[in-house]
Amino acid sequence: MTTDQNLALYTKLSGFRLVVRANRFGCDTDVSRKLHERLLEGLEAAAGRIRTIMALEQSVLADDDEYAAYRLEGATEIFGRFTINLLDELDIDFDTHEYRVNGGDWCIALTADYRGVDIDYPELIALTDDELGSLAPIIKDITRETGIAVNASRVSYIRCGAS
Repeated sequence: MTTDQNLALYTKLSGFRLVVRANRFGCDTDVSRKLHERLLEGLEAAAGRIRTIMALEQSVLADDDEYAAYRLEGATEIFGRFTINLLDELDIDFDTHEYRVNGGDWCIALTADYRGVDIDYPELIALTDDELGSLAPIIKDITRETGIAVNASRVSYIRCGAS
């Protein structure tokens, strides 16, 4: 992205931060407050990454750091995968059959009994627009206008029984 595009993205992120802050005043539940706070944190982190990218661009243009171009390339690539997680994050290691929720301790998904071995990973279930409330249209606007994915999912340990 060019410097102008980064500046425009930074401006959009700042605008969305203001919208989310204003929307937070209408929160009537703890879950809604938590969602607003996490979205604000994510938007601030994205703005921080854009500031870092713009500083690296300046270093490349000034040619005062011989590694700035490599760092800029890496920072841009990392930002391209940037995602804001509002509730739960699930990491699964299929090689060891382990999982962890929100960066916590790894848990084994294997169970064994007289019927055999079973592998049971939890799954992420997306929050509905009703659960997101007034944040639903804001999240859609953020993704559409900035390209930053916003993941609003919760972990479910409930397993469907076999028929």
